[in-house]
Amino acid sequence: MIILGIDPGVATVGFGVISETGSNPKPVRYGVISTPAGARLALRLAQIHDDVAQLIATFKPDAIAVEELFFNTNLKTAISVAHGRASAILAGEKHGIPMFEYTPLQVKKAVVGYGHATKQQVMDMVRRLLSMEQVPQPNDAADALAIAICHSRYANSLMNVEGRGECSTI
Repeated sequence: MIILGIDPGVATVGFGVISETGSNPKPVRYGVISTPAGARLALRLAQIHDDVAQLIATFKPDAIAVEELFFNTNLKTAISVAHGRASAILAGEKHGIPMFEYTPLQVKKAVVGYGHATKQQVMDMVRRLLSMEQVPQPNDAADALAIAICHSRYANSLMNVEGRGECSTI
């Protein structure tokens, strides 16, 4: 199974593609989509859509996993991230790829085993689980790989097979 993980944003969208066979996920490609600061929002969203569509065409994922929105107090940032997230989701939907969303808590729990793990703990476990020599950089790419790993674990769990999984489809 090929899984595309997306860490949404507008300025930077992390992506991580993993190939999963059994319990051994392997990194295929990871990085970020960067949009130009100061560009009109519509142009930035179009770029995100087009770049995610290109990732889909290139890697032909079986599933796309996207992080759910999480914000504390900065509503402006949350709205901006929601715009970027919507562009990525639209690209997946237009290509008919099954899409799943996970909360940050679910990602941490699936990757580290503890829902309140630190960012550094998550990044180190991504490195270990994917048998990488170093933590993937930049951080947005590592987060996207964590989201892909999370989906791999939930998709293969007995709970999901029995229809009681914690993941939700978009």
